[in-house]
Amino acid sequence: MVRFFIAMNQKNQTPIPLFVDAHEDLAWNMLTFGRDYTLSSQQIRTREKDTNTPIVNGHTMLGWADYQSANVGLIFSTLFAAPIATKEGDWDIQTYRNQQEAHDLYRKQLDAYERLVDLHHDQFRSIRSTEDLRKLLEDRSNLTEASTSDEVVLPIGLVTLMEGADAIRRPEELPEWVELGVNLIGLAWHSTAYSGGTTEPGPLTKAGFQLLEEMEACGCSLDLSHMDEKAVWQALDAFSGRVMASHASPEALLSDRRSNRFLSDDVIRALAERDGVMGLVPYNLFLDASWQKGDEKNLVTIHRLVEQIDYVCQLLGSARFTGIGTDFDGGFGWQSTPKELNSIADMSIILPLLEEKGYSEQDLHLIFGMNWIRFLQEALP
Repeated sequence: MVRFFIAMNQKNQTPIPLFVDAHEDLAWNMLTFGRDYTLSSQQIRTREKDTNTPIVNGHTMLGWADYQSANVGLIFSTLFAAPIATKEGDWDIQTYRNQQEAHDLYRKQLDAYERLVDLHHDQFRSIRSTEDLRKLLEDRSNLTEASTSDEVVLPIGLVTLMEGADAIRRPEELPEWVELGVNLIGLAWHSTAYSGGTTEPGPLTKAGFQLLEEMEACGCSLDLSHMDEKAVWQALDAFSGRVMASHASPEALLSDRRSNRFLSDDVIRALAERDGVMGLVPYNLFLDASWQKGDEKNLVTIHRLVEQIDYVCQLLGSARFTGIGTDFDGGFGWQSTPKELNSIADMSIILPLLEEKGYSEQDLHLIFGMNWIRFLQEALP
């Protein structure tokens, strides 16, 4: 039997549940900025002190020691690149002009993950199947049970998530990506060849409907994050496979922001009806509608994230459909996160705040990671 309370908060020696982060752009960061996530966040920040990286992407929130402190056991590690029309400067080398270039960039990112796992196999594992997932959880539990030292290395699983499907040049080539371990796919970032997206609204395209057919045939899951709501409803009607929202926020608490990036209550309910999971994002811009980039970090507190988690749980009448998708290092860093956070290591501070609202120990397990584990147990081959 696998135990899931397998780490201790060093400040008060309370157990921390297994943490699953449903969205981290690791390969984009590794290839764009040379970030080495086997180092701690502080080591990475020190390395980048005299570079342009903290200016364009913020101070990193991620690193190996931080993962271990937060009891991160699994990460949805993305394939992500932006269309060149959104490029903000020469620093972003992961941009594409067409689908062929997107295809090539995403293959290079897959190679980067393969190198990370090969070179640091005791730290990172590729999770492609339910058997891989079972073995990861079992090994983490056994290592903790057998350890007499606080220095035990608990491996972290990496599940590939494609963010923006332009890399799939034609719907019929999807099986090639599935063979490479890509089972979780978001059709949009901004608009793509398949769907309207953030800041670029619109429906599914003809190719979008065709890709959903291929995804269903291949047993892939659909990430609704970044899809325009019109496309979301079309997808929910056309696609009967697994659905999720890896990193999203409730529109009802951010109505002043006036963005199609957030999910309406109706979409959140529909997601839950399909037994999907929604990952909430601890990014100030998605927590407080009045906050703007450049504002002081201490204007937003972690209570905003707790409020959003509670809102979704209350809306759905259950903690079964809510998780975390930090999106840390995905275009923002320490400066743009709640004031209580120095790195991902501090994410467990939401647990007592949820407990104060009446959430049980089982609820905390679900929200912090087990909802995503359940999703993957059903979604992976």
